[in-house]
Amino acid sequence: MPETEIASRQSTDSMAAFGDTLAGYFHQEASNTATASWADDSTFAITRLHSNSGLPGTSAPIPVETALHLSIAIIPVPVGSYKLQVDGREIDVPYVPEFRTSLLDLQAPFICTLDCAFDYVHYHVPREGLDEIARDHQIKPVENFKFGICEDDLVIAQLTKTILPLATSRNWSSLLAIDQFSLMFGAHILQTYGGLARLPEVATRGLAPWQARRAAEVLRSRLDGGVGLHTLAQECGMSVSHFTRSFRATFGVSAHRWLVQRRIELAKDLMRATALPLVEVGLQCGFSDQAAFSRTFGQIVGLSPGRWRRENATR
Repeated sequence: MPETEIASRQSTDSMAAFGDTLAGYFHQEASNTATASWADDSTFAITRLHSNSGLPGTSAPIPVETALHLSIAIIPVPVGSYKLQVDGREIDVPYVPEFRTSLLDLQAPFICTLDCAFDYVHYHVPREGLDEIARDHQIKPVENFKFGICEDDLVIAQLTKTILPLATSRNWSSLLAIDQFSLMFGAHILQTYGGLARLPEVATRGLAPWQARRAAEVLRSRLDGGVGLHTLAQECGMSVSHFTRSFRATFGVSAHRWLVQRRIELAKDLMRATALPLVEVGLQCGFSDQAAFSRTFGQIVGLSPGRWRRENATR
């Protein structure tokens, strides 16, 4: 299965349990992977692995690291087909319905066997990133997270369903989209598996004028979304979480949404002023292909690009 373009941003730590490294632990040849840079050069990653025949034997031991590993079953796993051992202890695994979540702390090594067809999305969630989100909400980092097998986590299920169509798509080239997703995901992990009733609200004043100008300038220079929240936050001298909240307070939308709106504005200008084919309009506005351009344009404007162009040309 081919990797997406964004997989090239994979961490230089070859032992980290995501991407093709994770595939290797499960004796798979390759993976579909998207990553986001988190605190202290750690990496949040989404890896999709599937097989029509199951694992060829027991998985290789996953090396210990300071990260959480969440797995979401896309298709059901029959009872007795999945056997799990964590830190040398056998874990009773029940029947796993589709879109159920399991959470393991990678500070305890685990191995498993799976003798049936499977399709899983795996999330690699570094502790350093979770600690930074916690500090930004003015709470202490969480030391112990809830161990979970076959959890009915409706939030993670919905988030996974949302990103699933992108898992084999070039649209993962938008770093902002992945960054925004990773922050939502991390906040949910802290609240649901870190024993917190809810994350405290943090007062946000918004960006200073110079910060707003700089953020807009950097975003406009990369309409393809190839700039991450980490870069934008550094340009404004802020933490990622603080920048994300401040940007929304200033502009009323997330940085990714703001960028998409600018793409659509530029696309309208090009369709008014030129006879460029729609595919070329989409590419010049940072979309990966005409399908992505048409889909996004329709979601925001309510019309297809072709129909919008015809109606506005007539006017």
